[in-house]
Amino acid sequence: MSKSGSLYIERESLFHGLDGSIKLLMLIAWTGFAFAFMDVRVFLGMVLVGLGILKLSKLPAKAIWPLFAFIFVFTLFNSVFLLLITPEYGSKLTGSYTGILRLGFYSITLETIFYCITLSLKYIAIMPITILFIFTTHPSNFASSLNRIGVPYRVAYAVNIALRYIPDVKTEVDNIINAQEARGVAFRKGDAGLATRLKNYATVMVPLLLSSFNRIEVVSNAMDLRGFGKNKKRTWYHRKNYTGMDLAFAALSFAVLAAGVAIKITVGAVYWYPF
Repeated sequence: MSKSGSLYIERESLFHGLDGSIKLLMLIAWTGFAFAFMDVRVFLGMVLVGLGILKLSKLPAKAIWPLFAFIFVFTLFNSVFLLLITPEYGSKLTGSYTGILRLGFYSITLETIFYCITLSLKYIAIMPITILFIFTTHPSNFASSLNRIGVPYRVAYAVNIALRYIPDVKTEVDNIINAQEARGVAFRKGDAGLATRLKNYATVMVPLLLSSFNRIEVVSNAMDLRGFGKNKKRTWYHRKNYTGMDLAFAALSFAVLAAGVAIKITVGAVYWYPF
């Protein structure tokens, strides 16, 4: 967490110098392009390009890899559920059937496994640009950028607060878990079984929600006391003019987004299966 109370990590890089609205446009274009395909080759290319972008951003590896680990676990669970619920979905897409495992009427096909890999790579391909946006965009800079492109400043400021609140939630979860552990509730491996630990994690939600509501009320009262929302317009401390590099990345983002939309309309999200 940075000194600004957000996930922003200060570095001297090309992407840190871009305007927040441009990086949001890049995120939208990248995501739109990814969802225009169901092709492993495209997703592998996007992952490699994305890792190159993260390298140029000079973000520390210890901030990046936990998010990749999270999305990997998420895609793993997602794939398991897909195999359990629709074990032959890949075969329906490809029109071929290659059995891998058969247990009575239940069977898993090679085509479905490949479909799960494709879907997982699609989610992973979106991660680099998402990480870039989260860790290289100062919340105040981003809020002023949104306001400049026409978003009402109340909405822009709400986004600003939401971005700042993410690390606060993590800190609050840690505090609640520490307090529960002091009362003898088990959260660590070795203290209790998996089912018990999952059940104990569910008990964190109620105090977390109550704490969040209390924080919302405190922030709302503070903003009311400062007259937030009284005027139709407001000035911003963090605001800078667009540079040539901003306009270049904006043009590139529009081109990528247009290419994705054109492919989606003309070809559709064709599922590529090599076997």
